[in-house]
Amino acid sequence: MSQLDLRAKLAILADAAKYDASCASSGTTRRNSAGGKGLGSTEGMGICHAYAPDGRCISLLKILLTNSCIFDCHYCINRKSSNVRRARFTPEEVVDLTLGFYRRNYIEGLFLSSGIIRSSDYTMEQIVRVARLLREVHDFRGYIHLKTIPDADPELVRQAGRHADRVSINVELPTVAGLARLAPEKSAPRIEGAMRDVRAAIDDGADAGRRYKAAPKFAPAGQSTQMIVGADAATDGDIIARAAGLYDRFRLRRVYYSAFSPIPDASAVLPLRRPPLMREHRLYQSDWLMRFYGYAPREVAEAADPVTGMLPLDIDPKLAWALRFRAHFPVDVNRAPREALLRVPGLGVKAIDAILAARRWRRLRLADIARLTASIARVRPFLVAEDWRPVALADRADLHALVAPKREQLELFAA
Repeated sequence: MSQLDLRAKLAILADAAKYDASCASSGTTRRNSAGGKGLGSTEGMGICHAYAPDGRCISLLKILLTNSCIFDCHYCINRKSSNVRRARFTPEEVVDLTLGFYRRNYIEGLFLSSGIIRSSDYTMEQIVRVARLLREVHDFRGYIHLKTIPDADPELVRQAGRHADRVSINVELPTVAGLARLAPEKSAPRIEGAMRDVRAAIDDGADAGRRYKAAPKFAPAGQSTQMIVGADAATDGDIIARAAGLYDRFRLRRVYYSAFSPIPDASAVLPLRRPPLMREHRLYQSDWLMRFYGYAPREVAEAADPVTGMLPLDIDPKLAWALRFRAHFPVDVNRAPREALLRVPGLGVKAIDAILAARRWRRLRLADIARLTASIARVRPFLVAEDWRPVALADRADLHALVAPKREQLELFAA
């Protein structure tokens, strides 16, 4: 590894980091160097890799400190027994890369993870050193997301949180049985214990900030986690239940879902094919329903097939739930409360806010709703407007076929 130049290391370790999905930068404190102090910003624009809730594009340098690892997790391309080319940055090299890319306006922040080298504590010390050098020596004010290690000394994790905007600990797999089978060196209780410690540190930091203006912040953008989808036998129902439990117990900012991707020289215990990417997409939609649309985890799981426990791939889970529970529809857009409107397929949060604002002054017609949705044909069976009632449409046996998106073959050479 010592013979590799910096460019070769970057090529290896940036590629190795692509399997980690949890690198969004939403929710952090706004900082900048506009006043001539410090370097970097969490507010600027550049090459985009992630989006903040307000639509800002955030570019992140996303790399591993090293892809060497003492663990041998079956699903990981960087596992100990994997025949991949290894590389390792020094903390100073990561700092130089981050500052160099920032000055060229390529990035606005850093996402740093790592394989485990020597020990969990040693690796965590190296990760913390990167963040400390950026913040304390170079006064870097851009975004930093650190992937922390569950087995590391809690004090090292606390140091990481004092320098980072967000910290994350991957639960890896949706079930304890799956983790024991595919990553026997990792422990679900230790992972959740570390997440609990981070949650407590975030709460303590927020409490101190309310009492003392100068109190240091701890991971102001919260913590997140990631689950691999399709590497074990977990159903979508299992994944939804696990995500809901994590949100409830640790108040996570995000749970990320990453479709398993077959790797070279894979273990025989892994599936030969990756799951459909649409499955990952449907899980994100289910996650959205729990976080922003008021669905209970049990209700989201009810959108899945009762036999297989899997969400349908041809329609989104909100539509699947509406088709299964037609007794809740149609909903009157001129009278229904916000909670009921949030259940109408095809209507998003912003559209519903617009409906609630407009109906204070006049009764809404179907044409008014059509201007707020991409597909009025999908919405019509589930609502009542001033000039529209679905009559028997909502009870049709072929309603699924009527509202499901039509598949079309795209032309390869279309203009």
